[in-house]
Amino acid sequence: MLEQFQALARTIGILDIVDTGLVAFFLYRIYIMLKNTRAAALVKGLMVLASLVIVSKWLNLHVINWILEKAITMMMVALPVVFQPELRRALEQIGRGRLFRKRIELDEAELKDMIETVANATVIMGQRKIGALIVFERAVGLEERIETGVAIDGLVTDSLLLNIFEKDTPLHDGAVIIRGNRIVAASCLLPLTEARGLSQELGTRHRAAIGISEQSDALVVVVSEETGTVSVTRNGEIYRYLRREDVVDMLQSALMGHHHFTLKQLVLEKLDDYRNKRAEEANDASKIAKPGGKS
Repeated sequence: MLEQFQALARTIGILDIVDTGLVAFFLYRIYIMLKNTRAAALVKGLMVLASLVIVSKWLNLHVINWILEKAITMMMVALPVVFQPELRRALEQIGRGRLFRKRIELDEAELKDMIETVANATVIMGQRKIGALIVFERAVGLEERIETGVAIDGLVTDSLLLNIFEKDTPLHDGAVIIRGNRIVAASCLLPLTEARGLSQELGTRHRAAIGISEQSDALVVVVSEETGTVSVTRNGEIYRYLRREDVVDMLQSALMGHHHFTLKQLVLEKLDDYRNKRAEEANDASKIAKPGGKS
């Protein structure tokens, strides 16, 4: 065995190493590029199917192997049609040189500063009743949504967010998408949720926030223009009437991986607040209804 390995090693030249390194580099850059599209999930599915084909062939499962091979063949024919926008975008990125750009990774301090900045901006917008829709990109890329808006590529600051969402400004209608600690684009279009049974108080802004959280792992902060209340959507669920501390905790939990906060705890806390508020209102109403009660 050792002799065979040594014989194989002697056949490997410098060009072979360079060839293998270039292939590995291009595959890695393609993987990074696919992370920003919905095609990433499809690639994972194809890899699973390819693994099943290998296993079924190894186990001599001829029928299953034949079915899987035909399924992969049909999928390869359909891929260029179904994912034509992604293929076009990939070719454009290669032409612009974006295939070789390094993805920016933020440290914990930078993320924490960004989260505090967004929380401060939401408090100010809530007090002024300025409607806002802020989307935080996570593992699932949002390139399709980014392309529907206006490119900005600016550092996240409270003043920039306030200027974007100020009433009657060109970019206030739509969503801001944040990647890392930078605002990638503004005035982006988001898909509306098709869920039934939602509260009638939820308008288009809230339904768009729920819709994008259903189709991706993004976390969305929403400020109501009518009431000034702050909400967060995640995994198709909406959490309303949040305080500044709640927004900070949810963003840290989603973006920094901190687990000192859970959604269950938030829901229970909000239920307790709601029950206490209703109990106080009932007590006030009973005092007024009693004879001699102050009106």
